[in-house]
Amino acid sequence: VTENRSDLEDLHLYATPREQRFRRFASLEFEGQLYMTPSDFIQAVTSDEPKYAKKWRSLSKQELNQILMETPPVWKGSSKLFRNLNEKGVISYTEYLFLLCILTKPHAGFRIAFNMFDTDGNEMVDKKEFLVLQEIFRKKNEKREKRGDEEKRAMLRLQLYGYHTPTNSVLKTEGEDLVPRSYWDTLRRSTSQALFSDLAERADDISSSLSDTTLLVHFFGKKGKAELNFEDFYRFMDNLQTEVLEIEFLSYSNGMNTISEEDFAHILLRYTNVENTSSYLENMRGSIPEEKGITFEEFRSFFQFLNNLEDFTIAMQMYNFASRSIGQDEFKRAVYVATGVKLSPHLVNTVFKIFDVDRDDQLSYKEFIGIMKDRLNRGFRGYKPIQRYTTFKSCVRKELYSR
Repeated sequence: VTENRSDLEDLHLYATPREQRFRRFASLEFEGQLYMTPSDFIQAVTSDEPKYAKKWRSLSKQELNQILMETPPVWKGSSKLFRNLNEKGVISYTEYLFLLCILTKPHAGFRIAFNMFDTDGNEMVDKKEFLVLQEIFRKKNEKREKRGDEEKRAMLRLQLYGYHTPTNSVLKTEGEDLVPRSYWDTLRRSTSQALFSDLAERADDISSSLSDTTLLVHFFGKKGKAELNFEDFYRFMDNLQTEVLEIEFLSYSNGMNTISEEDFAHILLRYTNVENTSSYLENMRGSIPEEKGITFEEFRSFFQFLNNLEDFTIAMQMYNFASRSIGQDEFKRAVYVATGVKLSPHLVNTVFKIFDVDRDDQLSYKEFIGIMKDRLNRGFRGYKPIQRYTTFKSCVRKELYSR
């Protein structure tokens, strides 16, 4: 059974950009609530638009149970989990937001994330603790809802959260934020409130009112009684980051073990608001006459570094305040000291050739951090027109910070 989107398309007018994107990529519906498949999620973070106009296919209880029965336990997870599951999985809207948060977190933040869920401090997260996520994201949604027809908003809440009217959240009501916050910041700030709430008393009610999903079964088993330890949680987050990076890398490598330095430059420059990228590309072409290629490990290490850009910015500011530019060895050492990530000499040389426009083999705050910080502010400054190949993090940043 399928439900034609045109019947409910006017609901799009009442949805936030983030909600609109989820509705556009989601392909499943169960008891009125929309879900993504793992394949839908991968598309949503690697493409600007779905490959084809989708209809929401209604799942029967039997079909949903069969999907969940085939969900592997967390200890069988891998960096191909989402690709292996493909269409055989269901991801809710709040889980979609949570997965987006994971993609841009440094590894050092994984422990913080785990501790936020581990509300009783026993080094294990159970299903009830994880469902704090549902309450936090619901509460933030209520703050950001567009004004308008309450009946339409109620229909949207059913589609996205599985309820008709705003619930009495376990979280305290706060005034509107003066500065827009990411969902990760909301999660971090709000979980402490849940520690002192009546969540434990209401957890059974929350759990019984929500349908199980692939993520819940993956983490907590088919009966919901298993507990998640930090090692498994860390591995899941690391695998998800790796899987999405692999998908993007493979889209450029054409089956080879490397991508070209120029492809790498294209990917980096699309994270920024640089309007004229041709000068950077031409500069790199002239500086690297022989193509050596960027391996996946080099590619991955650089994106681990970018997830730690805030820490590195502080280190770079020290050089900037001293009116200094830095050479390649200093840059590599600063990256390692500030973030713990080791970049290969060839990767560092490639970065210098891209961003060192004045060709003095030195990198300044203006030449690098000034450009890369644009990517952190994309959601507040608007976006360049989407190009044919959209990198996953540009989509993620757009989702996390769009309003």
